[in-house]
Amino acid sequence: MVKEIISWLKAIIIALVIVFVVREFLMTPSIVKGDSMFPNLQDGDRIIISKVSSIDRFDEIAFLAPDTNDNYVKRVIGLPGDEISIQDDILYINGVAYDEPYLDELKENLFEDQLFTYNYDLEQDHGYQVVPDGTYFVLGDNRPISRDSRNFGVIAEESIIGEVVFRIWPVGSIGVTN
Repeated sequence: MVKEIISWLKAIIIALVIVFVVREFLMTPSIVKGDSMFPNLQDGDRIIISKVSSIDRFDEIAFLAPDTNDNYVKRVIGLPGDEISIQDDILYINGVAYDEPYLDELKENLFEDQLFTYNYDLEQDHGYQVVPDGTYFVLGDNRPISRDSRNFGVIAEESIIGEVVFRIWPVGSIGVTN
């Protein structure tokens, strides 16, 4: 009987260590707060964040917000060394216009001549011509209401928790994120 209890305790301890290692170093669950990533991610969505993914342009990431003590989820737009501007609702990275298909659903409801994303220039608004080394420029998908790099500037690489890779709630939306 004692051997059986010890065996169960070992199994429980091993399971707890595995859970701790996975959560601390590989991936972690989180909850989306707010509508700044609507419609792609919505308030209350449960997500899985990979802590080992490399960060690429247009990835959805979670990071420690520089202006609050909270975590934000936004989309990576600018990588270190990129020039960022938005003119007439078109995103320019290093002078090249980029299509943003993840915004199409929200842009469908605009009035003629209404801008979804107002004009923005990295140098004019934040004083640096390119995204500095070790930092990223992020935007929310729901641009009219999002607090993002247009407000608080670039985010430090060290503040990034990881890439949002999977939605686990609500049930009807379970799957890999955009």
